[in-house]
Amino acid sequence: MSLLSPSFDMPAMGAYAYDWALVDVETSGLVARRDRILSVAVITIGPDGEQTGEFSTLLDPGCDPGPVEVHGLTAERLRGAPTFDQVAGRIGAMLQDRVLVAHNAQFDYDFLAHEFARARMWLPVSQRLCTLALNRQVDPPTDDMKLGTLAAHYGVPQQRAHDASDDTRVLAGILRASLREAARLDLPLPLVACPPRTESQFTPKPPKTPCAYRNPGRMVPGGPLRQGMKIAITGETAHARTELVGRAVSAGLNLMSSVSRHTSVLVTNEPASGSAKARRALAEGVPVIDEPTFLRLLADVRPGTAHETAAVKGAPAAEPEAERAGTVEPVPTASSAAPAPEAAALPAASPGVPVPAPRRPKPSAGAADKPLAGRRVLVLGGAHADAVAARTRVVELGGSAAVNLSASVTDVVLLPEGEGDRRMKRITALGLPVHDPHWLASPAVADRTAVALRPWEPHVMPRGGVIDLPMPHGGPAPEWYVTAGWAPQSDCGIDVVAFLLDEDEQVTFDEDFIFYGAPESPAGTVRLLTGGPAEQTIALDLASLPPATRKIVVAAAVDGVATFGTVGAIQIGAAPGSSGAPLARATLDAATTERTMLLAEIYRRGPVWRLRAIGQGYDHGLDALARGYGVTIAD
Repeated sequence: MSLLSPSFDMPAMGAYAYDWALVDVETSGLVARRDRILSVAVITIGPDGEQTGEFSTLLDPGCDPGPVEVHGLTAERLRGAPTFDQVAGRIGAMLQDRVLVAHNAQFDYDFLAHEFARARMWLPVSQRLCTLALNRQVDPPTDDMKLGTLAAHYGVPQQRAHDASDDTRVLAGILRASLREAARLDLPLPLVACPPRTESQFTPKPPKTPCAYRNPGRMVPGGPLRQGMKIAITGETAHARTELVGRAVSAGLNLMSSVSRHTSVLVTNEPASGSAKARRALAEGVPVIDEPTFLRLLADVRPGTAHETAAVKGAPAAEPEAERAGTVEPVPTASSAAPAPEAAALPAASPGVPVPAPRRPKPSAGAADKPLAGRRVLVLGGAHADAVAARTRVVELGGSAAVNLSASVTDVVLLPEGEGDRRMKRITALGLPVHDPHWLASPAVADRTAVALRPWEPHVMPRGGVIDLPMPHGGPAPEWYVTAGWAPQSDCGIDVVAFLLDEDEQVTFDEDFIFYGAPESPAGTVRLLTGGPAEQTIALDLASLPPATRKIVVAAAVDGVATFGTVGAIQIGAAPGSSGAPLARATLDAATTERTMLLAEIYRRGPVWRLRAIGQGYDHGLDALARGYGVTIAD
């Protein structure tokens, strides 16, 4: 088997030639820390494109095989198969010193990492490549990025979907075609470094039980405690700390690990101790009581307002302000969020039917005011402010502003010094139309006839734009993937993070801060996924979020001394499912000196979840942003 097609000669491979290990696993569920691998297939391929090895086997997971209707692996079929630890050595030898390749590679990687940890072995993978992330960069004209859809697009026959052996063979064909497209577009491969991990290092802690009640605010001096109050305890106590916490939680109070302006009361027998919590309580004016008073008040905690009552029976929540960011004051820069327009409605799905992608309307005379509808325009060169103005104009004309060169780019606008961009050589070779800035003044509608029509177009959101996320009628909300992408950076890194916030725009506890060091919420409802050095995704299981979570803020931070002004535009896209086509897309590029940026927020509006594109930047670092949302950050 050869990874190379006759039209893909070896000298053209260059940076695309690696020792590959193509992997596919079928599993008993979707949670790597809990579920098990039922079957695994590995194909190894050398830098010359020739297959060097192949292995596949069913596995006895020692548990219920899960959704048999999906993978077809019954307990009877798996009976007598080896356990993972019996084949781990052989699989590890095939993975050693090779780049692991999979479709949605983090899924396969995490399952393998857990299985190797259970077998008390290291997963010998130092790099991985996700063909899903690679194709998001290539951006082929397909309805979605599912394995079967890409196989059909690239002409790779698929015989048995959800069969590990056949899926790996199909993956080989998709990798071949994707590498050919990446080479044609001169795209860097989105390789992800995989440092050694063991199960204890990345298994999330058991989730803290969310408080069922809204925070009623601070305790009135001499008044009672009310359910939902945020309580912090510091210093030595006569009773065991676990006893105090247990009694408080049982009474409906919300025990916090830190003090913020939203703390209702601090419990301490040493108010002058100088502890961090005591100092913060003094600075914020938080009431302080001692342990005997706290125990006395615990005997008569007054009823609170349940989150469910507020979300279902109460009036719809007020529209959140786009520029609001917890306790952090906005920096008065060009990146201040624009006023939010009324939410755009995307189509809802019928029960059991995937959420459809919005279809691009056919050109008509009435579309003269949106002459760039359906176009994807890449702006190169120019001063920062000029490039921002050009991309803003593209969106005003109905187009989508691209961040990187891809198969979907239809036009290039060349600002001063844009000729020196390294991508110009490839743009010229591809024959893409190149325009000067005056083209944006009045692009002719007739120009659209030169563009190959794509089967779908995402809804283009301006900064501050809002859409309702479509959900199946009568069914649970799908898992949504908010992906941020940017031009590859050589001198800095970018971290995407998420904050799960309550009605007060505060985290309920520190674990509601999702970042590279804690990439998954304790309950697994929000996850950080890395698709490459220029792409990260926040996955959201909206149906499983606790009622206390009213908003998820997705942000990004630049490490070191770099700013978003030097990074350039950040593109965000929202898609239902990991392989779904984006239903909405926004390009956020108004930053100058900012080091952190709010990219988007997903929030409840009555029974509906909404997505807002923000683009609000701050000059301070990620630690200050996290503190503003109530996260405890060590000084």
